[in-house]
Amino acid sequence: MTLMRALLLTLAACVLLDAPVHAQPHDGAEVIEPLRDGGYVIAMRHASSPRTPPDAASASPENTKGERELDANGKATARAMGDALRALDIRIGAVLTSPTLRARQTVESMGLKPTREVDELGDGGNNMAPDTEGRRSAWLRDQAAEAPAPGTNTLLVTHQPNLVGAFADEARGMADGEALILKPQDGRAVVVARIKIEQWHDAAAAR
Repeated sequence: MTLMRALLLTLAACVLLDAPVHAQPHDGAEVIEPLRDGGYVIAMRHASSPRTPPDAASASPENTKGERELDANGKATARAMGDALRALDIRIGAVLTSPTLRARQTVESMGLKPTREVDELGDGGNNMAPDTEGRRSAWLRDQAAEAPAPGTNTLLVTHQPNLVGAFADEARGMADGEALILKPQDGRAVVVARIKIEQWHDAAAAR
């Protein structure tokens, strides 16, 4: 049995048994493969963005609110992820995004269009204002538990604190652009894997 087949069988078993499996950096290509059949939710942290907003002279024309933006690496890796999804024939249906500029730029760089901007996926309107009532986290958990349209996967683009609030230890330490792969099952979302943004390109290149 090849390593790829063994990992795919492990992934399938974990989904059936309602147990999370943690993807390691070297097996990203293998855990990506089941996404081709659809039925998953990709809950993604926006791509690479400096922690402070640009000054007025260097801000993009669309940045009318003095927000953080994607840097060159963020745009490049998001673009590579979008290209990889198409090369891998991983179909994306609904695309729900934080209203923040850096999240919208992530979707745009991927070559996708948002189905809807959702306040609950946002940063509280103040560079990650605390979600003291847990409203954003609860919404994210509920949304990730909704099954995508047949043959497609849902993409959610949000922020690290929202992911940690919704999925606790499963989401701690996520890098910019990293994603949780979730399987809606029995009214909740089962964490199947974590995939770094660079791994999508690596998986496409390995085909």
